[in-house]
Amino acid sequence: MISTRGRYALRVMLDLAVQKKDSHIPLKDIAERQGISKKYLEIIVKGLVEGGLVTGVSGKGGGYMLCREPEDYSVGEILELMEGTLSSVVCLEDPDYECPRRNACKTLPMWTEFDGMVHDFFYSRTLKDLL
Repeated sequence: MISTRGRYALRVMLDLAVQKKDSHIPLKDIAERQGISKKYLEIIVKGLVEGGLVTGVSGKGGGYMLCREPEDYSVGEILELMEGTLSSVVCLEDPDYECPRRNACKTLPMWTEFDGMVHDFFYSRTLKDLL
């Protein structure tokens, strides 16, 4: 399941994508437009800045803006940054996980295929597609 953290990160990224590309957008403006608490968005944008998806400037004229063009961001990269892995089961989530049933598991191929479909779905869509 995608949490509010991932969903709100997408909303912030989309909000930034439709704003002027040459200026930083104040977080309070994004919060108002999106109907999300500014305090919660501070946590979200911190992750986006640390992940290199947006830049942030504090002080007068400060705010946030995209680092790249909207078509250069996949939905998958945004969600994985905010959510961590999108894997459906623990044995696929952590490559170091040693499942004692791995060789005998009849459902592993299904989970692997499902995770591949989820990955391909989200990574084939960009912010520009959502605009």
